Amino acid sequence: MALRTLRLLVPVLWIIGAVPSALACRISDPPSADAMVARADLILRATAVDYSIAPSSNTRTTGVPETRVRFRVESVEKGTYTAPELILPGYLSNQDDWNDQAPPYPMVRRNGRSGSCYANTYRQGAQFLLVLRRTSGEIYTVNWYALGPVNEQLRSPNDPWLVWVREQLKARE
Repeated sequence: MALRTLRLLVPVLWIIGAVPSALACRISDPPSADAMVARADLILRATAVDYSIAPSSNTRTTGVPETRVRFRVESVEKGTYTAPELILPGYLSNQDDWNDQAPPYPMVRRNGRSGSCYANTYRQGAQFLLVLRRTSGEIYTVNWYALGPVNEQLRSPNDPWLVWVREQLKARE
């Protein structure tokens, strides 16, 4: 009887121990704003405008959403991008989600600390600094640098985060 209980208990304990690590975002090295900016293919300052694909229900995910947010490109900070807009997976919100740390941000804003490694909610009408990588052709993503500040909301066109990124880019010229 004790052996049978032990045989059942070991797999159950293993599953219980593995579930939190499977659900939580884990990275081997802490994010580096310097490395992130250096490795980015494209950095845009953009305004979250509306949905190009609206949510079909109230269901949200911490993973990659099926909904798509349309951004109006305000400026190209790094790389070449000529289109007037960019569309990314995400949700629109009426709440601000500024990073609660000082630039250079050591990690993603609060919305991205909820399990998926990436923030996926954008305040409609707000500006964001989008640090992007090319996935194929003219397709870009912010989901490439886990827990990094790849899509931070800006308080103004002279936001300290934007100023810091611009200084890093100038130093690399």
